Amino acid sequence: MASNARAATVAEGLRRVTGGLRRRFREQSCIGELSWAQFSMLSRLEREGPSTVTTLARAEGMRPQSMGASISALEELGHVQASPDPKDGRQTLWSVTPKCRALVQAARAAKQDWLVTTIQKKFSQSEQDDLAQAMQLLERLADGGRR
Repeated sequence: MASNARAATVAEGLRRVTGGLRRRFREQSCIGELSWAQFSMLSRLEREGPSTVTTLARAEGMRPQSMGASISALEELGHVQASPDPKDGRQTLWSVTPKCRALVQAARAAKQDWLVTTIQKKFSQSEQDDLAQAMQLLERLADGGRR
């Protein structure tokens, strides 16, 4: 039973810490007129490349109709562009525009800069080593414990 209580305590702490980090990252990113859901979708497109509305909706946990509305709004803002799928001309692939790619990369760089600076200023070398070791465990956790 003690093992279950310990796991529950660690899980609660991880949830709280990841929520805090997410809030800090949001503070560091300037995403302009975009919602966080829109930015998440654009970030995925920038990272993974062109996608159909259906595939993108599945990846973002949305209904295709809702994703279609989001894509339309983002197209009006000049953040995404459509092209025919070379493998299936009936499908449309959506990708980020160069303007959007720059926005996503700038937001990612701002988060990275904040994180590097904070780690360097707030943590000793020994603590930085501890963080590096903890990363291996967190990566395994994020991977579903498969490694």
